[in-house]
Amino acid sequence: MNTPHPTPDTEGRIDCEVRGHVLLICINRPAKRNGFTARMFRELAEAYTRLDDDPALRVGVLHAAGDHFTAGLDLPSVAPLMQRGERAVPDGLVDPNDLGMPRYRRRSKPMVAAVKGITFTVGIELMLAADIVVAATDCRFSQLEVKRGIMATGGATLRMAERSGLGNAMLHLLTGDEFGAAEALRLNYVQKVVEPVQVLREALQIAEQIAAQAPLAVVATRLNVLKALEEGPMAAMREFEATQKRLANSDDAAEGVRSFVEKRAGKFTGR
Repeated sequence: MNTPHPTPDTEGRIDCEVRGHVLLICINRPAKRNGFTARMFRELAEAYTRLDDDPALRVGVLHAAGDHFTAGLDLPSVAPLMQRGERAVPDGLVDPNDLGMPRYRRRSKPMVAAVKGITFTVGIELMLAADIVVAATDCRFSQLEVKRGIMATGGATLRMAERSGLGNAMLHLLTGDEFGAAEALRLNYVQKVVEPVQVLREALQIAEQIAAQAPLAVVATRLNVLKALEEGPMAAMREFEATQKRLANSDDAAEGVRSFVEKRAGKFTGR
């Protein structure tokens, strides 16, 4: 008897919702604790690409349906790709892990992650790839690839040590142990911890605050911070003058001056 082809709901999906200048990106496979299939990886990259390509969108919020962020990889779905050395994300799309690997695009616009419940493996890597993370008090974190005979290759080996220091990163990467939101906050993996019912609302509020600022300045600031981390302070400083000149000649900079003189909030257009 032939096995029926999985339905989209079985494979999971990524849903998008626009609220003003914010794109909400929802991981939607709650029946399987939002375990990631190959289809979900592709749709997530498509959502990130939509955020970067649509000039009306300024900030993304990554969140999940149900009680958990994600249990990680759905290994039966993803393992064949890993064994063949194939990519789940098609060439040319924005890489949700923002690693700058060949043939992947890097994200330019800010991303806020709202995590809750089980947040394992790829869930930690996605939140570390975001710019700001709001975590629920019920979070359970584990980077447990070593327990499955594989290595974390979505950024955990880079960003955990960057955020928390070598010893702290090794403790969690090499044991695959489980830790909570208080430990994640101590290690600088997350920026805020709130009750589960508040986590998406808090993330959205932060995103809306960012979206209210001058978009060109927000993107330039984000990219300069990343350059300093990845290439060193001198590389970031070498861009100061040219970037500031470009921004100072924008419509948004002119609006910034007007709003200062008129003592009101700026109304920015991203031009």
